[in-house]
Formats: sequence, C-alpha cells, structure tokens
Amino acid sequence: MGKPKQQFLIDSEGKKTAVVLPMRRFQRLLEDIHDLSVVAERREEPTISLRELKRRLRADGLLPD
Repeated sequence: MGKPKQQFLIDSEGKKTAVVLPMRRFQRLLEDIHDLSVVAERREEPTISLRELKRRLRADGLLPD
C-alpha cells in the first residue's frame, strides 16, 4: 500500500479550494506551526553561550560532569 497523498477539493471552475491531508501529516504541520510561533515569541530574548548553557545544566543536575 502506497503512502497516502493529499487530495484537493475544487470549485465549479476547477480551482483548488481545500486540501485533504492524512491526519499524521496534519498533526505534524500543526506542531511545526506551534514551534514557529514559539520561536517568534522568543526572538527578542537574550542569548547565552553554549558554555554557559552547559554550566547551568550541570548546576541543575541535568547534565553529567
């Protein structure tokens, strides 16, 4: 059985008006949209170096020494 593909709904003039996607693909698209919104929200936050991040994770016990 092949991979499910998207299907298009068309109007009376033959123009695509909607798309039907497999649920798994739709869920992945929603997750991508959410991830992009988080990136946009946090764009102005200050950054830290990788060294500082590792130091903080070790201090919190989340990264081994």
